[in-house]
Amino acid sequence: MTTDTPAPARAGAAAEVWTAEVDRGDDALDRIAAEWDVLATRCRTATPFQDGAWLRSWWRRYGRPGALVLVLVRRDGRLAGAAALRRRGALGGLTNLGGGLADFTDVLLDDDCRGRAAAELAAALPLRRPWHSLELREVHPEAAVQQVLAHHRGTTRRYRDSLCQHLPALPVEELLKRLPGKTAQRSRVKLRKIAASGVQVDTAPPEEVPQAVADLLRLHFLQWQERGVTAEHRTGRFAAHLAESTASMAARGRAAVHRFRLDGELVAVNLVVLCPSFGGLYLYGAHPRLRERLDIAGLLFGAALDEVRAAGIPVLSLLRGQEPYKQRWRPDALRNERLVVGPPGPAPAAALLALRVLARQAAVTVLTARLPRLKEALAARRRA
Repeated sequence: MTTDTPAPARAGAAAEVWTAEVDRGDDALDRIAAEWDVLATRCRTATPFQDGAWLRSWWRRYGRPGALVLVLVRRDGRLAGAAALRRRGALGGLTNLGGGLADFTDVLLDDDCRGRAAAELAAALPLRRPWHSLELREVHPEAAVQQVLAHHRGTTRRYRDSLCQHLPALPVEELLKRLPGKTAQRSRVKLRKIAASGVQVDTAPPEEVPQAVADLLRLHFLQWQERGVTAEHRTGRFAAHLAESTASMAARGRAAVHRFRLDGELVAVNLVVLCPSFGGLYLYGAHPRLRERLDIAGLLFGAALDEVRAAGIPVLSLLRGQEPYKQRWRPDALRNERLVVGPPGPAPAAALLALRVLARQAAVTVLTARLPRLKEALAARRRA
């Protein structure tokens, strides 16, 4: 059901008409696709994970009928604020779209009326009853939703989430100055070896992206077969989501798929997601034999850096995770937040959700710091 409620006029904005609606139709994302895409271009904080193609593709593969909740705010009929949420559980609990596949969760706000749009979106959030709650994962400290929640009259509890890392998009020689002398020298040797290897790099055109993504996943499985690949990456729904969303984003300059060939053989494929504020290394696959010949991390990093710099993007993001190959570059780090939001007044559901979040975080801390072998055993059991 869609509800459309005019917002009261405020001082200095008597000529404007603001309306808010909550659309729960399963096809809501498709119906507002054009509006969503226009708003995303007008929102400076939008990341690739708020791209309409990415969200629509994710919903088609992972969405549950009856669970989609779009909160939309319009200024004089034009979409000015939007949040894509989904129901979780029977008591009105909400969370973000994207699950564990999105490195950044956010809403969209029109930069021309950002403050007012944030206030109207906060007022339109369907958090009315004591049993309502909203949990948002992977929220950047400067995300647009932070501005929305500044206007929210209910509770907002904040917890630590994933650590994200990034580097300025500078020439490689400038980035090497961040490293200790011996580490920088070893990196220069590895980069010279890559340059002398004859490896060929090209960017897949949009019509070849689905096959390139299939090759990426094939090489990704080969690369991790001895150490265990993320279970979801093996599923058909993930492959379909990645191929569809990436093809659309690549056609609009929002993604690039790099293919690496050595002696005529495809040896690696890398997916870089792009937005005006950063380019991010999302997923790659490399043949195990390549590791014996070249520094894979340096190879992929160099191509991604060239892509980002050519597009005039100021930051190369390494996204979530603290893998050793990322640490080598001494990246800057910023931790995402996990937000638990409740309605005005008593909010037992949000309080209970907050306790569950704390309990899960405590369990992860114990498993990571005190029982690493048990953690590995549990992870192996899940993979099996």
